[in-house]
Amino acid sequence: MTSHRSDLVVPVTPVDHARGALHPRLTIVEYGDFECSVCRAAEPGVRMVLNRFAADVRLVYRHFPIESAHPHALLAAEASEAAAAQGKFWEMHDQLMREAARLDRASLLRYAGELELDTALFQSSLDDEIYRQRVREQMEGAVRSHLRATPGFFVNGHVCDVSGGIHALSERVSTLL
Repeated sequence: MTSHRSDLVVPVTPVDHARGALHPRLTIVEYGDFECSVCRAAEPGVRMVLNRFAADVRLVYRHFPIESAHPHALLAAEASEAAAAQGKFWEMHDQLMREAARLDRASLLRYAGELELDTALFQSSLDDEIYRQRVREQMEGAVRSHLRATPGFFVNGHVCDVSGGIHALSERVSTLL
C-alpha cells in the first residue's frame, strides 16, 4: 500500500495514551488541544463513538497544543503527562476537557489535588518542564501528518475530516466496521 499524504506518520505504540477496546478492530488517534473549544465540543461525540463501538474501537490521545492561539494549552498538556506519570492521564484529560475547565497553573494544581496526585511531584514536574519534550514530539508528529488545526482525527491511520461535524467520525467508524 502506498503512503497517502494525509496518513498518520507516527504509528501507535504502547507508550501512547489509549482507552477503549483492548484488541480493537479500529484505532482512532486524536491530536488535541485542551484549550481548544472545538476539541472540547467534540469530546461528547468521541465518547459516544467509544461507547457505541466499545468492543471494537480504541482511542489514542496525542497532544497538539496550538500555542499561538491558546496560551495555556502547552502547560495543560504537560499537566496531563504529569498526571499520567502517576497513573491518572485519562482522569486529568477528562477534567481538562470539561467545557468550563480553567487551565491556569493554580487550577491545574487544584485538579491534581482533586485527583489525589502527589501534588509536590506534580508541581515540580511542571516547574522543571519534565514532559515538555514528550509534548513537543507529539506536536511534531501532528505537523508531519499534515495537521494544521485541532482536533485532528485518524482512523486506522487515515485522516478523518471532522470539519463538518464530529458525526463524520462516527460515520467513518460505522462504515469501516
